[in-house]
Amino acid sequence: MLDDIFSVVRQRWGTSSPEQKDGKKPDIPKDLLFKCPRCGSVSFSEDFDKNGKVCPNCNYHSRLSARERLDITIDKDSLEEFDKDMLSKNPIGFPDYEAKQQALRAKTGLKDAVITGKAKIRGKDIVIIVMDSHFLMASMGSVVGEKITRAFEYATENKLPVIAFTASGGARMQEGIVSLMQMAKTSGAVARHNEAGLLYITVMTDPTTGGVTASFASLGDIIIAEPKVLIGFAGRRVIEGTIRQKLPDEFQSAEFMLENGFVDMIVERKKMRRTLAHLLALHEKGGLQNE
Repeated sequence: MLDDIFSVVRQRWGTSSPEQKDGKKPDIPKDLLFKCPRCGSVSFSEDFDKNGKVCPNCNYHSRLSARERLDITIDKDSLEEFDKDMLSKNPIGFPDYEAKQQALRAKTGLKDAVITGKAKIRGKDIVIIVMDSHFLMASMGSVVGEKITRAFEYATENKLPVIAFTASGGARMQEGIVSLMQMAKTSGAVARHNEAGLLYITVMTDPTTGGVTASFASLGDIIIAEPKVLIGFAGRRVIEGTIRQKLPDEFQSAEFMLENGFVDMIVERKKMRRTLAHLLALHEKGGLQNE
């Protein structure tokens, strides 16, 4: 397959050799190709992007930025973002933490690893939470936990459903115990939202792990996952070392979680918006009569 791909590339350069006719090496874009981390197949990045960043070979759903996720999920221009200027401090004096955050803010355009706000899906009001793995692997520090908590509190006060797209490596070690405290805080906010009889849908994307899985991500009334994504708490090696057993190859995949009852359904990216709209309609008065 690689030979075929590079043959096409050489044709685009107008030469069959690695050098152009003037003797200079061609300027090859760094992002020309995408290699799937699941099956290892290679495709042109342009084709991969047109397919919604889904592997055409194994259907692995690659990571999206929070903005990309919002663009394909909510109604256009419907987002009213919450707490968009909130910034993390350095509560335990972790070395170079401030500099790391500043570099990531410049690179990603985000202030931290989550976007929250009020939005619409097919005209239906929701509160949406979208985590972004491009910012410190969407680890949950003080700002992430606070924004998620405030989002649930707003939804509870205004009697709105919540949809959370989770993607995280877990707690943010640079904030120590302050990060771990966010697990209890977010879970408490979810509980109050649930006590008010309101709908909460979790959509687990790649990867959803650690303290995020162990707190608000696992508390949805309906838990959805994208195909082939990684879901779990501790890593495979840690678990195998603890229980002294070999785990199945598909362990912690979305499909394994569905088979064992941790996930309610697996939904492909191209069908996600429609599925969420139908679920919202089912939980409204009158059901699907207006769909």
